[in-house]
Amino acid sequence: VITVDLHADQIQGFFNSPVDHLTALPLFADYFKKKKLKDLVVVAPDAGRVRFAKRLASIIGNNTTLAFMHKSRPRHNVAEVVNIVGEVKDKTVLLVDDMVDTAGSITAGLANLKKHGCKDEIYLATTHPVFSGPAIERLAKAGFNEVIVTDTIPIPKESQFKGLKTLSMAPM
Repeated sequence: VITVDLHADQIQGFFNSPVDHLTALPLFADYFKKKKLKDLVVVAPDAGRVRFAKRLASIIGNNTTLAFMHKSRPRHNVAEVVNIVGEVKDKTVLLVDDMVDTAGSITAGLANLKKHGCKDEIYLATTHPVFSGPAIERLAKAGFNEVIVTDTIPIPKESQFKGLKTLSMAPM
């Protein structure tokens, strides 16, 4: 079985056959290294994505820093950002997640980052563009400079929007 950026590494243990767990990290790192962004902070939207964000920041280099959002869940299927750990003020933001479904948490997190004074130069990188329900509309209106995804889930032409960039997993 070949997987890409499982939501939790422990999922590999549920298979009775060998699992090759690939990651889109090198694709994202290469893409953003080439952009040579100044004052970059890689932001994890929750504690579960901190390790990925830290590795990405390290590979991008050029004094890239790390921050993450601390969330609470006041009720089922609702997440609220309680705090941002790390400095985002006057920084270019690269928000990274393994998947974006409805884009509710991501766009709420983006609003919170703006309240904390980040630059208007904000990028989103996600491996799996589930993009269900209101996701396309939310992402198109959110104010990201670019939304970078992989092709693990195809995005129909009618669901594509300005600023959406798809990276192929084929090199992996």
